[in-house]
Amino acid sequence: MARRKMTPSQKSQAKWGLAFVAPTMIGLLVLNFYPIFDTIYQSFFKTGDFGMGNIFVGLQNYGTVLKGSEFWTSLGNTFKYALIEVPFSVVFALLLAVFLNRKIAFRGGYRTVFFLPMVAAPAAVAMVWRFLYNQQFGLINNVFHSTTAWISDPKIAWISIGVIGVWSIVGYNMILLISGLQEIPHDYYEAAEIDGATGIKQFFRITLPLLSPTIFFILQTRIIGALQQFDLIFMVMDKSNAALPKTQTVVYYFYDYAFTRNLRGIGATIVVCMLVIIMLITLILQKTEKKWVFYN
Repeated sequence: MARRKMTPSQKSQAKWGLAFVAPTMIGLLVLNFYPIFDTIYQSFFKTGDFGMGNIFVGLQNYGTVLKGSEFWTSLGNTFKYALIEVPFSVVFALLLAVFLNRKIAFRGGYRTVFFLPMVAAPAAVAMVWRFLYNQQFGLINNVFHSTTAWISDPKIAWISIGVIGVWSIVGYNMILLISGLQEIPHDYYEAAEIDGATGIKQFFRITLPLLSPTIFFILQTRIIGALQQFDLIFMVMDKSNAALPKTQTVVYYFYDYAFTRNLRGIGATIVVCMLVIIMLITLILQKTEKKWVFYN
């Protein structure tokens, strides 16, 4: 079948459409795709003096990173942080979303209060929590009459950091879940009430299945976000802190090599290794999506 030629009007619309899309496409190429390929390229080089004259070393950087214990320790710390932040933030956000989706007094105010940590500056959040966790003058220790070293004890510091992560993100998750709840037709609940289903049965048989696409989106994005955690560790934990090795994430490990030690090749290698890990986790999540996510 012969392909019809575009009319002058269609050509004009196509040109204008391309003109509007071009800034976004250029931005993606310059700010997203180019850095990815440049990072992969840099991972095969040893940084030269003053950032010039990089020396090609092949897979030597990958051997240095993967054979060293520091990378695996920081990766374990990253997963420990994710195991605290992701499930707890989703569960708490789900409970808050169900509660604040009902018609109650000052509902908008409650939603705003829980969402405020998302708009607060990370530096301000870190400063407030460092005060709360202070061993001598902190509010938490004063309330419980304790002298616990919340962020300097290696045994509990990673849990304390995880608590801050949950507090920071729970409001964002709550807003997404509320929007998902409002998309569920109320007719389903009315039919369930006629059939004698209790509120708990309605939650597990109606709410959770129909909310599963939103929950899946939150899980996927929060796992990726938790694995890229840096600013919280950087601002809460001092370099002299004895608990830093037990809380240092992979991105903090990258920052140390790339910007403190000026070993950009090693830093690029760390980023590539983390990129592969995140891609594998994303692939696993996508494979399991059909088993528990229900699209109505």
